[in-house]
Amino acid sequence: MALFGVFQVVFLLALLSLRTYQIEVLSEHLPLTPESLEVSINSTQQRLHLQWRVHTLTYHQELKMVFQIEISRIETSNVIWVENYSTPVKWNQVLHWSWESELPLECATHFVRIRSMVDDAQISELGLWSSWSPWEEVDVQKSLGQGPLFIFPKDKLVEEGSNVTICYVSRSAENNISCYMERIPIHGEQLNPNVFTFSFNNVPFVRVTGTNFYCKRSKHEMSGIILYVSKVLEEPKDFSCETRDLKTLNCTWDSGHDTALSRFPSQSYTLFESFSGKKKLCEHKNWCKWQVAADSQETYNFTLVAENNLRRRRVNIFFNLTHRVRPMNPFNVVLKSIGATNATMTWKVHSIGNYFTLLCQVELHSGGKVIQKHNTSIEVDGQYFLNELEPVTPYATRVRCAAAKHFWKWSEWIHLNFITLEAAPSEAPDVWRNVKSVLGSHIVTLFWKPLSKSHAHGEILFYKVVLENLEKSSSVKLLSIPAPANGTELTLDQCSYRIHVTANNSAGTSPASVIGISRDPGNKTVEEERIQGTEDGFSLSWKAQSGDVIGYVVDWCDYPQEPRCHLQWKKLGPNTTSTVICSDAFRPGVRYNFRIYEISTERIAYLLEKKTGYSQEQAPSKNPQVTIRNLTSHSFTLSWKDYSTDSQSGFIQGYYVYLKPKAEQCHPGFEKAVLSDDSVCCKYNIDNPEQKTFVVENVQPESFYEFLVTPYTSVGEGPHDAFMKVTIPDEYSHVLIRIGVPMILCLVLLMVLCYLMSQWMKDQCYPDIPDPYKSSVLSLIKYKESHHPTIMNVNDCTPDAIEVVNKLEGSKIQFLGARKSLTETELTKPAYLYVLPAENYSGPGPCICFENFTYNQEASDSGSSGHVPVPPKAPPSQLALLTSPENLLKSLEQNYVNSLGESPAGETSLNYVSQLASPMSADKGSLPTNPPERALSSEYRMQMAVTLGLASPSPSENSLSSVTLLDQGEHCR
Repeated sequence: MALFGVFQVVFLLALLSLRTYQIEVLSEHLPLTPESLEVSINSTQQRLHLQWRVHTLTYHQELKMVFQIEISRIETSNVIWVENYSTPVKWNQVLHWSWESELPLECATHFVRIRSMVDDAQISELGLWSSWSPWEEVDVQKSLGQGPLFIFPKDKLVEEGSNVTICYVSRSAENNISCYMERIPIHGEQLNPNVFTFSFNNVPFVRVTGTNFYCKRSKHEMSGIILYVSKVLEEPKDFSCETRDLKTLNCTWDSGHDTALSRFPSQSYTLFESFSGKKKLCEHKNWCKWQVAADSQETYNFTLVAENNLRRRRVNIFFNLTHRVRPMNPFNVVLKSIGATNATMTWKVHSIGNYFTLLCQVELHSGGKVIQKHNTSIEVDGQYFLNELEPVTPYATRVRCAAAKHFWKWSEWIHLNFITLEAAPSEAPDVWRNVKSVLGSHIVTLFWKPLSKSHAHGEILFYKVVLENLEKSSSVKLLSIPAPANGTELTLDQCSYRIHVTANNSAGTSPASVIGISRDPGNKTVEEERIQGTEDGFSLSWKAQSGDVIGYVVDWCDYPQEPRCHLQWKKLGPNTTSTVICSDAFRPGVRYNFRIYEISTERIAYLLEKKTGYSQEQAPSKNPQVTIRNLTSHSFTLSWKDYSTDSQSGFIQGYYVYLKPKAEQCHPGFEKAVLSDDSVCCKYNIDNPEQKTFVVENVQPESFYEFLVTPYTSVGEGPHDAFMKVTIPDEYSHVLIRIGVPMILCLVLLMVLCYLMSQWMKDQCYPDIPDPYKSSVLSLIKYKESHHPTIMNVNDCTPDAIEVVNKLEGSKIQFLGARKSLTETELTKPAYLYVLPAENYSGPGPCICFENFTYNQEASDSGSSGHVPVPPKAPPSQLALLTSPENLLKSLEQNYVNSLGESPAGETSLNYVSQLASPMSADKGSLPTNPPERALSSEYRMQMAVTLGLASPSPSENSLSSVTLLDQGEHCR
């Protein structure tokens, strides 16, 4: 032990001696001077890199030293930067330092020198600087080449908001160089004759491809650079890590702006865990996966580092693994046993670990709102019973889960939609009626409102109406009204009825709504009360008539001016005697009528009160139609009719009568008024709305007046339409009218009678000459030629035989070849001229009878074919005289005798008689039993008698003088 102690003492003494020697040697050589200074440049980053050594240090010697560095620009005297750099220094150590220049290094010459000082506690004497090293010159322009124009820096990368200096170097000292930043002219500052600098503060981000800067001397000499400005690298936000299965951690963050440019990549993210010492370069910019260690590490300390070419950011997070569990989404979500009001929801979850309990949340949505929310704890399978649902209603349900013990986050929602089934309607239809009595029966119109969705519980298919006759218990009638009808019309007899109305869907029937119809319709006369509405509606109140009521009903029409007035009603309780009726259909200027009924215990409605009013009265929109009556020389009466209340825009309170007299002087009771056109007139107020006449008195005869009648309401009066005009007659004009009018009427009547008498006299004495062009004879003639002449010529046809009959007074006249003779009495009848067919005519044919009827209408109307032909084979001597019926002969005889007057004895008359005439009454017996068929014939009426020269020609005379032969079927006149 003693020997060991001796050696220890000797060692310490030797060490102390060595240390003392070093200090002495160091003290002798202080200060230490930096040597071997070398300067290099990085054009891309615009940095100067310095390296040097301190050779005077002994081996294994380490001292803390301070180095002062000076940088000059253009000249050594122009010092632009001074910095002290402190670092421990060892023997033969190469020291490094860099400096970034705001001015591109190519734009100016830089000079660098350095000196040092020992700053170590081991040295007692401190604060002595060494001498400066020689200036090191950095001149990049010497290596630029022979180009005419250079711009620096090349491909410079800066952050948005940085300050940047750009320069151009020209080989000639010309000042005609223009520079532009994104086509915007830029003015710089001259650094020397060949160098101009441009400073930009707070440069913006333009595009990922960079910002363009260029200078040009002429159109053909141009140079430029691209300045790359990136977004500022942000610190990752919302950095968080979680697990879903305790096997993998998923870390996420908000990366912020992307700093990627066309030539520079985006920022990178590295995840480092300090407890395990593991590091992972993330492949994505906003999330990264980390495998949980197999040794079941529970605590983690992560550092996320974001880095790009310009800067580095980092954030840190510390957590326990079991506290960052977010379960996976539930699966196999199913709805079972869906009913009208309930359903069962089931689901499954992924297993996380042994006995790991999850908390699941179930929500039920309807109409975009959450109506139910429930939480339940499960391990593997989940189930929840949803109740209190509405029938036939769409619902949306969803479920999510989270860790029950250490809650971190919910899983995503899993959605499921469903619709509940139909159920029977839960409420009776709201029913009302309107009863009219017509011809001993009741016309009952039933109305009902559609059930709301919450009460219909499905689609209403039809309405069932049951009519129960209370006076005939066995009489029940059932009606089915298809939906969507909201009413029906019934015709009932004068019995009392109870009507049941139900709504039906596929699931069942609603409760019945009952309404009673009495034998007496109960439409008693009730005085109508006026009310005034407001913007909030109509306020109604009434007095209860009896206490034995179960409620009240108020009905009205939303659109009273339309044929279908849209009847509405409101049911109230038995203790309610007032209400406010509101409707979006109420409009200003429309009268609404309200009827208030009380409902008895038998469900029969009895009219209680009537009320009418306007939600807002308006001035009348039209004036009544006015007529003038009792117009005299001193007064006249204005009369008008009342128009329907539906067309009134307010309660008529009276009428204004405007009168414009010619003298512009108002009558008693009138007052002067100025109209909208500034005209002055007289105005009279009729404050009784029931008055529909007004007498204007004290008017001047032979004067001119204008008047207008307009109604008024509480809001205003009707429109000022065009005035009607009235002219006051003379004072004696009414007397003249009373005398003159009857005389004029009598005179006119007399003239009409005279005219009628003259026409009658003309027809009797001077009948019109018939038009030969319209004779029907022409249609019976057979012409020789093909053409038909308008007027027949004798030469155009061959006549039949004509027999002339002579009239001899006091003797018998023998027809040519006749075997019978006539007495004198028989010869007083008119003779006829027969146009007979030729002798060779073998059968009945057409013939013509010309007789002088002297236009006797009675004879003419008796028939144009009054004669029948004699058989053609009979000789002329055997022909019988053919005459008309007795009444025709009588008329012809009178007209003929009157027209000819007294003819002398032996005077011969010529008659043209058709052979188709019927026989005379005296010759009826001579007709054959079977007369031949009637042939087509026509007749001509002569106006005058023709006197023949010979009463009876002798046999020796040429018979052709009085007889003309016609071919068969031809006629002439």
